[in-house]
Amino acid sequence: MDTERALSSGIAPSPTAEAAAVPRMGRPEMQATAWLASISALRLFGLFVILPVFALYATTLPGGSDHASVGLAMGIYGLTQGLLQIPFGWVSDRIGRRPVLYFGLSVFALGSVLAAWAPDLFWVTVGRALQGAGAISGVVLACVADVIDEQHRGKAMAFIGVSIGLTFAGSLALGPVLERGIGVPGIFALTGVLAVGALLAVGRVVPAVNRSGPAPVAFAEVIRIPALNRLNVGVFALHLTLMALFVVVPLMMRDAGLGEDRHWQVYLAAMIAAVVLMIPALVLAEKRGKGKAVMLGGIALLLATQVVLGFAAGAGLALVIGALLAYFVAFNILEAQLPSMISRFAPAGARGSASGLYATLQFVGTFLGGAIGGWLYEHHGSSAVFAFCSVVTSIWLIAALGMPAAPPRNPSGTQPAG
Repeated sequence: MDTERALSSGIAPSPTAEAAAVPRMGRPEMQATAWLASISALRLFGLFVILPVFALYATTLPGGSDHASVGLAMGIYGLTQGLLQIPFGWVSDRIGRRPVLYFGLSVFALGSVLAAWAPDLFWVTVGRALQGAGAISGVVLACVADVIDEQHRGKAMAFIGVSIGLTFAGSLALGPVLERGIGVPGIFALTGVLAVGALLAVGRVVPAVNRSGPAPVAFAEVIRIPALNRLNVGVFALHLTLMALFVVVPLMMRDAGLGEDRHWQVYLAAMIAAVVLMIPALVLAEKRGKGKAVMLGGIALLLATQVVLGFAAGAGLALVIGALLAYFVAFNILEAQLPSMISRFAPAGARGSASGLYATLQFVGTFLGGAIGGWLYEHHGSSAVFAFCSVVTSIWLIAALGMPAAPPRNPSGTQPAG
């Protein structure tokens, strides 16, 4: 291959030339990517599908009149996710991905069954905490780095990122439909069944032992890699601002005249359109070696939509929906690209630890975004929420400016990059 000859001669090929030399992803890698995306999507569907219907259901349970307790029951999965992502990733680097995935999915299924049975809000909260304790997001990302060759890893990560975005939108749309058909306890039971389906998928794609050869890298080394730290700041900011914004945006659409029973149509249409519109950006990032430029453009677009939404209150529904569409374009680009960049900058012996830290900050951002956004909205109004999101995103943009365009080439893959 031309790329290999260039490397052996000590001359680094250009991103464009290298991309042209990369063959298409083979059938086994396409199947592995699809299975890993399915594992991630099935589990995340179980976490998200309950969000549109849980608050009303909680009021019918003993203890459901306390709004703070209801909020805790909804959000506690993010807290347990955040606490356990790093330990799960660290263990998977040492004993293999498969046993950790089996354990995490089993815990998630147990939490789903408990929440379906729960006679009061306390036991629902315990069930949701157990659902979150099946913290395998980082391990799934590490699996991609294990079973997909580096030349195709960006495409695999992008596919998984898109599947997560569609799962989020589909969950918002299907939650009310399922609630009318099988009730909230039935939804919890369904998520347990989906977790069992994901368990069956693990054995088809995840090797019994990690394929990566290098010895595990100490976690202290992982947190000293500047490029990874910049990406971790990014995923924290992305999900913190997402949750904060969606404390306010549904109310803005309602106040602009869109009935609450039609919100799911906006979310689903915006997400599908965003997936179509983001494809050129991801092609530019993966095939033209413009990953940093695309990331900076995505952050800038995210910031612009937050500023527009800050001025959209009372300006009409069309402006809100237009800004929301642009927001989802930026969100999907970044949600797909950040995991790909984590896999490239992480040492081969620390993929689980690096992905675990990344996923921890993602879910901590989710938990804090909802809490801070709700507090700001209650005490200072929607303008404070959008101002807060704009400041956080601006800090991320400044941090991302120092991101290297690509990790240093190292055939062994054992040294930290960045």
